[in-house]
Amino acid sequence: MNIQEALANVAGGSDLSFGAMAEVMNSIMTGDATDAQIGALLMGLRMKGETTDEIAGAASVMRRLATPVTITAADPVDLVGTGGDGANLFNVSTAACFVVAAAGAHVAKHGNRSVSSSSGSSDVLEALGVPLDLDPTQVGTLIDTVGLGFMFAPAHHSAMRHAVGPRREMGMRTMFNVLGPLTNPAGVKRQLLGVFHAELCSPMAEVLKALGSEHAMVVHSDDGLDELSVAASSRVVELCAGEIRDYRVNPSDYGLGVDDLSGLGVNSASESAELVTAAIQPDSRLSKGPGIELSAAQKARNIIALNAGATIYVAGLTSTLADGVSRALQLLHDGAAHAKLEEFVLTTQAMRK
Repeated sequence: MNIQEALANVAGGSDLSFGAMAEVMNSIMTGDATDAQIGALLMGLRMKGETTDEIAGAASVMRRLATPVTITAADPVDLVGTGGDGANLFNVSTAACFVVAAAGAHVAKHGNRSVSSSSGSSDVLEALGVPLDLDPTQVGTLIDTVGLGFMFAPAHHSAMRHAVGPRREMGMRTMFNVLGPLTNPAGVKRQLLGVFHAELCSPMAEVLKALGSEHAMVVHSDDGLDELSVAASSRVVELCAGEIRDYRVNPSDYGLGVDDLSGLGVNSASESAELVTAAIQPDSRLSKGPGIELSAAQKARNIIALNAGATIYVAGLTSTLADGVSRALQLLHDGAAHAKLEEFVLTTQAMRK
């Protein structure tokens, strides 16, 4: 199916098959579609609602065209949000990476610059002093040795250059927000994936199953976050050993509930980096940072712990979510997470020299 035919189908409210979507995505990724066609398709899919087959078909093409990262560590894990929730919170999943790595997991973090929020994962890492121009071999070494490596999406998905213009000009979440978490260059099969709408939880879990994931949690909070929230309960669709179950997570069950998320919004990557740094300080140094109230740092720590705990669980390091959260809190309290942040920054800077 060519892109003109796909546009006609989507405009009429019809869904595309796996094969049709794969053909269309191949046209986009090989430069055969115009910016206008790409933008129209993305808008049409958003208005119609992306289906499991459409997402899986597009993801299969992006995986095939990606520059891979090879690692020797078993069971690498990723934690990522689709973006597009409009909340402009600090980079929760990126902050949680340091906790998960400190727990002994091998985190293959995949991310990009911001498209529809104040700070993307690469933006905040850059603000923390992490160079983004490491090659795939260096990233693989980091994952194996430090327990954390960051795969900057443009370096691994060069074919995405054909869609950069339309995405930037649209300035809103599109199917590419959904595809990013599904196209990890290290081929992770364990993942915490936050989505921008609760209705995507089940389809994304089905896509992950089709793509060979072993253990994943797809989450969306009742207050609209593409994270597990500490200010509201969250829907979770969990895939484990081929079985899918749908349930709720209430932060108060883990002693992490707060009244609201005030103080966690940011306007820039530098603000996000400041809040991340403040929140993962050990107890002995958890205090007010530049322009950051202690209450905000404590809230940020809670939401980091909840999401890190879920990732520790899907990584197979604990047998329950509750145990994962407890372990995350301990790693934050005793400073192990902050030490991992410092180790990661220093090691990546040394590699670049």
